[in-house]
Amino acid sequence: MAASRFSSLLRRSVSAAPLLRSIGNNSNSARGIRRFSTATVFEEPITPPVQITYTQNLINGHFVDAASGKTFPTYDPRTGEVIAHVAEGDAEDVNRAVAAARKAFDEGPWPKMTPYERSRILLRFAHLVEKHSEELAALETWDNGKPHEQAAKSELPMLVRLFHYYAGWADKIHGLTVPADGNYHVQTLHEPIGVAGQIIPWNFPLLMFAWKVGPALACGNTIVLKTAEQTPLTALYVAKLFLEAGLPPGVLNIISGFGPTAGAALASHMDVDKIAFTGSTETGKIVQELAARSNLKPVTLELGGKSPFIIFDDADIDKAVELAHFALFFNQGQCCCAGSRTYVHEHIYDEFVEKAKARAVRRAVGDPFKKGIEQGPQIDSEQFQKVLRYIKSGIESNATLECGGDRIGNKGYFVQPTVFSNVQDDMLIAQDEIFGPVQSILKFKDINDVIRRANATRYGLAAGVFTGSLETANTMMRALKAGTVWINCFDVFDAAIPFGGYKMSGVGREKGIYSLNNYLQVKAVVSPLKNPAWL
Repeated sequence: MAASRFSSLLRRSVSAAPLLRSIGNNSNSARGIRRFSTATVFEEPITPPVQITYTQNLINGHFVDAASGKTFPTYDPRTGEVIAHVAEGDAEDVNRAVAAARKAFDEGPWPKMTPYERSRILLRFAHLVEKHSEELAALETWDNGKPHEQAAKSELPMLVRLFHYYAGWADKIHGLTVPADGNYHVQTLHEPIGVAGQIIPWNFPLLMFAWKVGPALACGNTIVLKTAEQTPLTALYVAKLFLEAGLPPGVLNIISGFGPTAGAALASHMDVDKIAFTGSTETGKIVQELAARSNLKPVTLELGGKSPFIIFDDADIDKAVELAHFALFFNQGQCCCAGSRTYVHEHIYDEFVEKAKARAVRRAVGDPFKKGIEQGPQIDSEQFQKVLRYIKSGIESNATLECGGDRIGNKGYFVQPTVFSNVQDDMLIAQDEIFGPVQSILKFKDINDVIRRANATRYGLAAGVFTGSLETANTMMRALKAGTVWINCFDVFDAAIPFGGYKMSGVGREKGIYSLNNYLQVKAVVSPLKNPAWL
């Protein structure tokens, strides 16, 4: 099956007129630049075609209030207004969920089911997701702010595909018979690890749910999953679909809450056998420390990135501009593998910058429920303000602001698509993960120069290379210290393609066969053989 591609969105022609207008020049540059109007007024937000049904925690097959009775608001990033109030889980709720998961693993039917039976439940769940895809896409857009077309046409189909993939693995997990010196029969058993704690981020709530839950269930584990406090709604919705698909009580438990309370309690819990976390590198360090200080549970981490996107002088510039634009601005720039350092060969640099600026100015920003919109709001006020601070830092560092640089309107968390040129490697906008619609374009001289600079980062999640030379592509794919290298493409994801980082971008791999290793123990079994016919 062809790889699921976020980059299929590149093929969609957006004919909407630019929402913003040119209003002046950047004092840092002799060239005139396009600036976006901060007076842009959006129409009244479109009413999402979905009702909020599930706001309680799921523990042992039942939706329940938090033990404390507390709730917290989840917000519409288009307006900053409250969508719903959700149960605020804390340490006591985590304790109850872990107890339910432990009982389901030790005494319940799930680990004792045949792998084929587990596979059928995963397939029934995938079918239910397809049946409810319209509601889920609307809920994801409402709670997260991503374009509805992206959620409905790319992410929901990918969610279904992921669970089909892991359903297929459920009855294909097995050990080996191992030859050994001497008269012994040696075999290995691949056993579920037990109770898996999982903490997912807010930028791709449903997909990260699938990346974590799919392999854990295929291997026969039970789960306590903590949602991101910014986007709890879709995980609770699909949890109900799992119950409808026949998943036994206690196998999947969902806690909504905050990192310092619910997240810390889960990572440090003595009866959790494994932790999987996706989020920032800083928080990943805390999760790993909590896991080590408690019962030394194994940890997989998918963390931050500052991925280089490298364009050589033999590239088709128009195609390179479009792909580099997509690599950075996709999902409002809120993507851990975003191509946030755009390295362009000096021979084509000026032409590339002009065309990249023009493409950013054409980017359609607005209500993500509106057809043809490419960019919605940032997730919340905190992330919105963080992006604006980095833009200010770029200006103060004497990078050239080509376009953008401010908010859009006075409601919600919309940021103008922003492009900087003349960016230097020591600037914060070239070093830190901004997680927003800010493209930094750097100039390089030759292949050795760009390899050295691209690798001179604490991150190593992904990289992109755009070239017409097979020799250059082969050199770069081996030289770049990153977990994924996309050649003449970007953000190509498939259930079978492993994803994870080098260096401070994480530990372990998500998706594909490699993800199963995160949720299995390997047991060696040795027994003597008397008078064997053969060894």
